[in-house]
Amino acid sequence: MRNQIALAGVCALLFIAGDAIAQDRAAPAPAPAPVSKFLSPGELDPAVLLPPPAKDGAPQTLAELADLHRVEAERTPERFAQAKQDDEIEDVRSIADVFGPAFDLQRFPATAQLFADLRNEDSVAAKRAKAYFQRTRPWHADPTLNPCNRSDAIKSAYPSGHSTMGYASAEVLANLMPGNAQIILARASDYADSRLVCGAHYRSDLEAGHVLATALVAELMTKPAFRAELEAARAELTAAHIAP
Repeated sequence: MRNQIALAGVCALLFIAGDAIAQDRAAPAPAPAPVSKFLSPGELDPAVLLPPPAKDGAPQTLAELADLHRVEAERTPERFAQAKQDDEIEDVRSIADVFGPAFDLQRFPATAQLFADLRNEDSVAAKRAKAYFQRTRPWHADPTLNPCNRSDAIKSAYPSGHSTMGYASAEVLANLMPGNAQIILARASDYADSRLVCGAHYRSDLEAGHVLATALVAELMTKPAFRAELEAARAELTAAHIAP
């Protein structure tokens, strides 16, 4: 009887161990955290670059929530649909849509590489800032708001990642196509405003994204490797008669 009990215990342990091993094998390895291709860790410190956002319940935050309620009350179905689309497409395509089908990154590999690398840079910068400031999303601070979605991390409002991406992409696009700078930058502003229409961010989150994007692009322009990618894209677009 004792031998039978001992054998049953060993079998149970082997079953548990085997199940644990199977789960470990099935679980995918976590993706590595994105890192900058061009900047060192000490560059572009959000704690130095950006002022801290207003705290939950502070007068400025309450005023910004009131502003979001106003935007929500005034948004049309068409503008809300545009904001939802802008929410879903967080890359240079949203800014370059002012050029229509002519700006097709599948036709321009050097340009695609430039903006893929820029997208990584603005994502790294924005995520670092969000992790530092930990500002509550407005729809969590005020559940009566009706946002595009509630899937974003609650403590990730400041700065706006979409705005950072939009303004960074617009500044680089305007550098490549200075004759179209006005419509490019206007589209970036409208794209940022979609974050208000979506109820995803406070207005000061958008402003911080603009500041972060401007500082990021200015810093990247000092890096020879980034400048080389920029000039390769310029040559490609010029040959296609898209850039002057």
